[in-house]
Amino acid sequence: MRIAMLSPIAWRTPPKHYGPWESVVSVLTEGLVRQGVAVTLFATQDSLTQAELRGVCPTGYEENRNVDPKVWECLHIAEVFEHAKDFDLIHNHFDFLPLTYAALVNTPVLTTIHGFSSPKILPVYEKYNGKVHYVSISDADRNERLNYIRTIYHGIELAQFEFNPNPTDSLLFFGRIHPDKGTREAIEIAKRSGRKLVIAGIIQDQIYFDTHVKPHLDGRQVKYIGSVGPAERNRVLGQAYTLLHPIHFEEPFGLSVVEAMACGTPVIAFDRGSMPELIRSGVNGFLVQDVDSAVKALSQIDDMDRAACRRMVEDRFAADRMVDEYLAVYREIITGAKVPDSHPLLQK
Repeated sequence: MRIAMLSPIAWRTPPKHYGPWESVVSVLTEGLVRQGVAVTLFATQDSLTQAELRGVCPTGYEENRNVDPKVWECLHIAEVFEHAKDFDLIHNHFDFLPLTYAALVNTPVLTTIHGFSSPKILPVYEKYNGKVHYVSISDADRNERLNYIRTIYHGIELAQFEFNPNPTDSLLFFGRIHPDKGTREAIEIAKRSGRKLVIAGIIQDQIYFDTHVKPHLDGRQVKYIGSVGPAERNRVLGQAYTLLHPIHFEEPFGLSVVEAMACGTPVIAFDRGSMPELIRSGVNGFLVQDVDSAVKALSQIDDMDRAACRRMVEDRFAADRMVDEYLAVYREIITGAKVPDSHPLLQK
């Protein structure tokens, strides 16, 4: 089996800091290589992998502003499809643009849809619906106008996340500083509960940060530590009393939610998008409706078993499980033999 893995080029694969799509691609690619699959990773030239790396773009355009996104995305995608005959399957993690190349080659194309940035991109997915194969990353993120071969939850490398049974009493916000992610609400929850809050993540909306976050940063109750890399991420997630995830959009998955739980940290999240598929209230966190109910849920965190949070991730969101599920899909597409829904790999 020869797989062409098409990663985004906003960031390196794996990313140095932020870059959830590139992070998932890396975990999947390395897992496939461990199982003996011949994978060629199409990513930035500075990417790190045990697979064969093929890159035309020197670095991620979010890391190097001299890299023009439109120019290098075109060159990057073309590189994959110009060599399509060398592969049994192209696995696209690059959103909708590569679909426009799919009818020009005989190699089957599988696209993992990492969420819909806007309803305006749907016409592309609809045009190629049935001509390529789609995987959703949660049931909540499925569009009723598209056909999907499977829902496959993201997996993480558990060895990168240490279980911490003895957290601090500080709350954590870990994610993009953006209205969608609810940084302002996290600050309100912390202040109303009288707890300290650590904020970690890239500033994606500078005006929002300057208006709703920066005025509250006092270095004592509310502290911003910037974007953190893998080693620091493990420490920050593990030390947190609770991860606050007061989102204001239908989040397709929520990688930081799973990563926090892998460290034993329960999550209090607004009940939107994929959150009900990740969180079981009273077991690994709480699903809440607003700031008031989030503050109330904090009073129940002491009763939670942090080891149970970790076990749920081991059972449902380990990298090996994700790799096995994608392998089953690859074989189904390449051979045409459908994997039964009752197969153990497909039981969530």
